[in-house]
Amino acid sequence: MEQTISRRIAEFAVNLRYEDLPENVIQEVKRYLYDSVGCALGSMHTRDVNIIKDIYADMGGKEEATIFGYKLKMPAVQASFLNALMIRALDYNDIYWKEDPSHPSDIIPAALAMAERVGASMKDVIVAIVLAYEFEQRICEFAKPGVRERKWHHATLTQFVSPIVAGKVLGLNVDQMVNAIGISACHNHTIGCPTAGKLTMMKNTVDPMSTQSGVLAALMAEKGFTGTEAIFEGKEGLMDVFGPDWDVDALIGGLGKSFKILECSMKAFPTEALTHTHISATIKIMSENDIHYKDIDTVTIKTIARACDILFDSHKYRPKSRETADHSLPYCVACALVDRKVTTKSFDDESIQDPRIWEVIDKIKGEASEEFEKMFPAKQPSRVTIKLNDGTEHTLYLEYPKGDPREPMTEADLDAKVEALCGDRFDVPALKEMIYACEKLSAIEFMKTL
Repeated sequence: MEQTISRRIAEFAVNLRYEDLPENVIQEVKRYLYDSVGCALGSMHTRDVNIIKDIYADMGGKEEATIFGYKLKMPAVQASFLNALMIRALDYNDIYWKEDPSHPSDIIPAALAMAERVGASMKDVIVAIVLAYEFEQRICEFAKPGVRERKWHHATLTQFVSPIVAGKVLGLNVDQMVNAIGISACHNHTIGCPTAGKLTMMKNTVDPMSTQSGVLAALMAEKGFTGTEAIFEGKEGLMDVFGPDWDVDALIGGLGKSFKILECSMKAFPTEALTHTHISATIKIMSENDIHYKDIDTVTIKTIARACDILFDSHKYRPKSRETADHSLPYCVACALVDRKVTTKSFDDESIQDPRIWEVIDKIKGEASEEFEKMFPAKQPSRVTIKLNDGTEHTLYLEYPKGDPREPMTEADLDAKVEALCGDRFDVPALKEMIYACEKLSAIEFMKTL
């Protein structure tokens, strides 16, 4: 009988070794780990992170894994959730968007928490992170159209990948890994509403919950707990429930011939990924033409239809929370018009109430383009037209944002990002040096320094 999809995934994951990884893949893991740690340390002030930290601190439990920045230890299952939320909280971590979007770094804490628990090396963690990116990005190309287009959230996909990452560090065998995938993937399907309309703290939380689910599933499988094997293609499995049109080869074809982490993107702005090209174009027009926001009559953003749907609804014109504001293209573009930059400070309470934003936000309109829709996701096209009060128009067309593999973040860009996130509290050069030499450390030694 032909092997199930989850068994083929499990066999590849169990057999992958550090020695199988090309040097450029290992280096890319370190870059994403540096970026993710920076995002996590930058989120320590956020209300959602501190709510979960306080809940778990009150619960107590065995001190198995360390929380970024806090010198606090807790059980690995809880730590994987809180650390994933810290990476995700500012919406500044990595992005991969094909048929579906994802943030593979959301799963990194599954590897770190489990590695601390069992005393694994950072080489083991590096291999697990490669698997996180490999299968999280592949599963984004699995459904055609993606589950996001079917009104489900991409955390639905993460529940299939997080047990692979945790299970790899835990040392599960193939049968146990198959069970771990089946356990996690049975119960964490997430409807699309966390990123629709008025956004709440749950926007950044559903994916970390899927990460936590995978850690628990791996621990259950290690003890002999069983899970559904044909979770992808079986009766009432993912492919059956979510409808037709799946590309199995995109999920499991050519494993090991190349590594998907080399195709992922970093974020140059702490905002929803579809805003980035538009923000880049707006800042470029404003800066190169030395335009003052008071001189603007209208701003037209030509974009893909799904960006208009997600980022231009009525709630996005009057955001009252960071979560809604960083998913509002009118708000993000208004910040770019007023300040010529978009940073984490653009989404604090003071900025959201800035009267200058409300002077320009209603002048910004979205225009869906069928031509651009056909180009996506190979390209993320944007045409920004700024019309001034005197009738002058400035237009700029861009096809992909800073941070895309075709326009990558340089080391200087990445250093500046991490410095802005946490340089006031942490020694960023020392942090980078440690992360870029992490293969020499155990996971316990690594986390002790954060």
